[in-house]
Amino acid sequence: MSNGVLTRTSFRLPFLLLGGLALLAGLDAALALLGLPHVLVGDRLAEVHGPLMVLGFVGTVIGLERSVALGRGWGYLAPALNGLGVLATVSVLPHAVGAGLVLAGQVGGLLVYRALYARLPAAAVAVQVLGQLMAVAAAALWLGGVPVPATVPWLVGFLVLTILGERLELARLGALSPRDATAAQAVAVAVVLAAVVSLLAPDAGFTLLGAALLAAALWLAVKDVARRTVRSTGLPRFIALCLLAGYGWLAVAGAVWALGGQVEGRAYDAAAHALFLGFVISMVMAHAPVIMRAVLRRPLPYRRAFLVPAALLHATLVLRLAVGDARDLEWAVQAGGVGNIAAVLTFVAVAAWSALTARRTTTTAHPPSQPRELSTTTTGASS
Repeated sequence: MSNGVLTRTSFRLPFLLLGGLALLAGLDAALALLGLPHVLVGDRLAEVHGPLMVLGFVGTVIGLERSVALGRGWGYLAPALNGLGVLATVSVLPHAVGAGLVLAGQVGGLLVYRALYARLPAAAVAVQVLGQLMAVAAAALWLGGVPVPATVPWLVGFLVLTILGERLELARLGALSPRDATAAQAVAVAVVLAAVVSLLAPDAGFTLLGAALLAAALWLAVKDVARRTVRSTGLPRFIALCLLAGYGWLAVAGAVWALGGQVEGRAYDAAAHALFLGFVISMVMAHAPVIMRAVLRRPLPYRRAFLVPAALLHATLVLRLAVGDARDLEWAVQAGGVGNIAAVLTFVAVAAWSALTARRTTTTAHPPSQPRELSTTTTGASS
């Protein structure tokens, strides 16, 4: 496959659309879990809401990012298989078909990382490789019929280590010492070990996972370049605000699990949504302008309207966790949950409007630390 084909928007767009399908199906399933009216697939997919959102939505987008960074035709098999897994999962096909395709896609993603690490054997890539290994493990557990709560530490590890590795790569461009890189790698290993322990002793495993997440949040808050760029304006400031808010939610999830090791109940729900919504969706919002430019070669200009869904996400998450989960008030959980969904959909709408109304010649402002083109490992998500 020629490089010309690989760089065409028309070639890459279907992969993002498949990820978008997973997002919509996952949000519909979330409505069912909240006990609210849903559109189509909610009840049927409620039990696999977590894997669908993490491996289906985020996994497909990350797989596409890495394939673009690799620049080799075979690399696109990973997001293709993952996307087909999403289609199979939302269809009436047996569970094993969708989960099996997703597992194949995650294994393909691991092969992409193998090639990227051979290109640049850096600590940042090694941390992301560990994250991808956790995605493979999560997909295998899901295929094997393991209950979703038991897969959560592996899903968490996939996301946290992928983001930690990306931020480590950017921090390396600044004043990062070898000791700092070693500390990040130690945190990554601790996350993996906690996930392993969780399969044998769930309470102990979640407690260890919480401690590891607190360490990750501390490293990110202290070492990330967002601490400096938050004093900027426009897109760099928006990205930094999203990142720092996400690190705060990561610390909340870590604290809840570290203090109680909960594997069910309101505390578990609070920790899971602090991480998967507060942390991960904040990262998605922060990186969307860079991902759009790198993957589709189309600008996604920053608009002040981006602040609206970001603020809505965090405000409604506070309502859901601090009022609903903390006080066991179902109405607050439901109201916060609907607000979370509205925030995500509003961000998608604002991003689509910004992209469609932008001129192709428009360039997004890049802070000094952000490479304009793809790095050898990532799409260059920056703050």
